[in-house]
Amino acid sequence: MTASCSSRKAPPYRSESPFSSRCFVGILLVALLLLLPISSDACGEPPRYESMRLQGVPKPSYSPGDSIQYECRPGYQPKRPSLPTSAVCQNDSMWSPLQEACTRKQCPNLGDPPNGQVHYPNGSILFGSEAHYVCNVGYFLIGPSILYCDISESTVDWSDNPPICEKILCKPPEKILNGKYTNSHKDIFEYSEVVTYSCDASNGADPYSLVGESKLVCIGNDKWSSDPPQCKVVKCVHPHVENGMIVSGHGSKFYYKATIVYRCDEGFKLNGSNTILCSANSTWEPEIPTCIKESTTPSTQPPISSASVSTPPSSQPPISSVSGYPSPIDEPPPKDAESLGAGIIVAIVIGALFGVVVVICSIRFCFHKKKRKEGIATYSAYQDKATTPAE
Repeated sequence: MTASCSSRKAPPYRSESPFSSRCFVGILLVALLLLLPISSDACGEPPRYESMRLQGVPKPSYSPGDSIQYECRPGYQPKRPSLPTSAVCQNDSMWSPLQEACTRKQCPNLGDPPNGQVHYPNGSILFGSEAHYVCNVGYFLIGPSILYCDISESTVDWSDNPPICEKILCKPPEKILNGKYTNSHKDIFEYSEVVTYSCDASNGADPYSLVGESKLVCIGNDKWSSDPPQCKVVKCVHPHVENGMIVSGHGSKFYYKATIVYRCDEGFKLNGSNTILCSANSTWEPEIPTCIKESTTPSTQPPISSASVSTPPSSQPPISSVSGYPSPIDEPPPKDAESLGAGIIVAIVIGALFGVVVVICSIRFCFHKKKRKEGIATYSAYQDKATTPAE
């Protein structure tokens, strides 16, 4: 009997990929060469400056030694002392550096207007600056409140003429029916001047009431602080309330802004607001309240005699045979018993959950142990088969 050994299989032949390492390196080198900037002796686009611009039309390309000239932009002027304004394309394909050779032009000085002031937010009157105008109290602005230092032909100037500050004046307020106001003879009222309205005497039994603001103030150009008031008869009905009384505001007549405070009689409660006011439309606001009788709820439990046992009503559960003690059925369970029962329930639930977890873990352990044994047995059988010589 001769032992035979299983022949080893040679690794499978792998055909060489068309993209071999040498080919890949070549492609990579070509890509890098393509990405490299193309060397040129020409300078790039001329640099840009805030205060200067290029004279003439720019060329498509510039060779070393080419020169370009700059000039000041509109709104700018050359600095003093003057700085270079030309650049040269150098042999390294770079432009010779330049500094800003121009500075902003200045607008004319602005003085404060009469009865007003001018403010400069950026603290200067150079090109691009602003001038803000405000008037003193009692004056109003006529014209633009902001001016801009802007380009004007070949120089710079303010965008508009300076405004002026005029005194605030008001025309006479409106006249009212059945009333008048103070200083009604004047044709012009100055800023913060006050007029006071009052009502005339009524020809009837009821006087006029002033409805609205009695004092008006001139606060702007032809602008008063509020609309004129009215003079009219405002009278509300007598606010009688059944089963109630007036605490304050007694009277036989109730005119504009009359205020009443109520209180209900004993055994009654107030339905509504206890305070009402006679409004401008001759109605009470809020509405007149009412006093409603308070409801008394009688006792549904008859008195229990201490000498005898009373028979409870049919709607009540039976009472214990001993007078004065409730039936055991009606007694609520003690709080300790309730908490004890709740604790027992919680303990049972926790125990059941713990038992379920233990059972699941045990089943998983047994299953994995069984699988491990089967795997060991399979491996042993395979080893025995491999080491047994062929006949």
